[in-house]
Amino acid sequence: MSRQDEFFKHITEGNTCKGDYITLGSAMLDGQTVKDAFVNVPLKTMNRHGLIAGATGTGKTKTLQVLAENLSDKGIPVLLMDIKGDLSGIAQPSPGHEKIDERHAKIGLPFEAKGFPVEILSLSEQDGVRLRATISEFGPVLLSRILDLTDTQSGVVSVIFKYCDDNKLPLLDLKDFKKILQYCTNEGKEEFQEEYGRISSASTGAILRKVIEIEQQGGDLFFGEKSFEVEDLLRTTRDGRGYVNIIRLTDIQDRPKLFSTFMLSLLAELYETLPEQGDSGKPELIMFIDEAHLIFNEASKALLNQIESIVKLIRSKGVGLYFVTQNPTDVPEGVLSQLGLKIQHALRAFTAKDRKAIKLTAQNYPDTDYYDTAEVLTSLGTGEALVSALDEKGRPTPLASTMMRAPMSRMDVLNDNELQALLDDSKLVLKYNDTIDRESAYELLNKKIEKAEALQIEEDAKAEKEKEKEQAAKQSRSTTTRRRSTAQNPIIKVLTSATFIRSVFGILKRVMK
Repeated sequence: MSRQDEFFKHITEGNTCKGDYITLGSAMLDGQTVKDAFVNVPLKTMNRHGLIAGATGTGKTKTLQVLAENLSDKGIPVLLMDIKGDLSGIAQPSPGHEKIDERHAKIGLPFEAKGFPVEILSLSEQDGVRLRATISEFGPVLLSRILDLTDTQSGVVSVIFKYCDDNKLPLLDLKDFKKILQYCTNEGKEEFQEEYGRISSASTGAILRKVIEIEQQGGDLFFGEKSFEVEDLLRTTRDGRGYVNIIRLTDIQDRPKLFSTFMLSLLAELYETLPEQGDSGKPELIMFIDEAHLIFNEASKALLNQIESIVKLIRSKGVGLYFVTQNPTDVPEGVLSQLGLKIQHALRAFTAKDRKAIKLTAQNYPDTDYYDTAEVLTSLGTGEALVSALDEKGRPTPLASTMMRAPMSRMDVLNDNELQALLDDSKLVLKYNDTIDRESAYELLNKKIEKAEALQIEEDAKAEKEKEKEQAAKQSRSTTTRRRSTAQNPIIKVLTSATFIRSVFGILKRVMK
């Protein structure tokens, strides 16, 4: 048996699946594509998470597109983070090209051009279905970790949530939270101290500054109603295809706090909402997080721990997370160790640091007799990748340098008219795009403060009236006393009369003579 025949057998046996699967392409040996040596990923293990990595221009986005399309065809909904703004073309079929036909002839797969059901979502003021969540839905623990608070400050946040629960004050948006922060150390200081203990104004001031940081990155648009229901990410069409939900994030690349806040809240909501799935035949939802370093670079240690915990737990809910980034070292080791599917496009070795990163990356892949992994990593062409997946028993499949299949949909963005037609046809736009600002903590606390101020004014006026009444009574008593004093001294009247004085002077005059 020739080396190529041995390789073919090695790849086909390692990629044989009893259940449903996705074909990524065909394996390569010595730089040549081996036709029909298909590299497959079982749907059963796609909730074990994954990584798509590689230098700029090596084909990461097209690989993401291929996975999203095939998952949709299998009835699995997909959520894509579109940071670069180049994924909306999934809604339209590929125009085709002779190079695509040539590629698929080498792979041994027929090429079919088609579009997919797409929903456009937005975190900002860009067109799309608005994604929102309330402060209450975050809860004190998650909110404290997002704001990167100290233990003391986290305790203050917990007290504030408890107070709002006890007094039926809904915490919906950032203005609600800022208002209660100010209230607990000003107008409501005595009330809080009596019920929950003293709250330091230094702590609330520090928390407020963290809230303002989130607000300046667009948090005022994200926090509020109507809250997005995660069940709407799990929709399928009448013909059984899963929706490809694309979140447009082109305008928040410089706002990593908002991005990580949204991601963590969404993962937490999915974990709390979805039932335990166990080992089913396919996942409930697959999420692709493009430019994943935006989450990890700005995340605090507490936030990283939270992300790592959710990554470990959420697969039992049937949710798979796929991180897309330039270098695997962008992903923390604790998260990287949880990833089952690894698709590594070419890396470039321009510096000593790059060469070290390539060496570390090569160590993340299974050993093979057919490749020098570190060397292959630098010699892969565009649209080629090293692939290692998990088989249906959870074992690593043979490492394969793979000629990746081309996307079936358009590898370009929708034009304005196509995008508008997509939005006009969306049922979710009608459901979520009306802003709701119902009475919540901000309005209720303002009313409470106004009522307290009105009561204080009334009490002050009453006290002033009583004081004036008391002064009037005191003055009246003084006048009466003076009158009585004059009336009850007749002797003084006689002694000071003119007749008495003349009589006294007359007697004195006679005595002197």
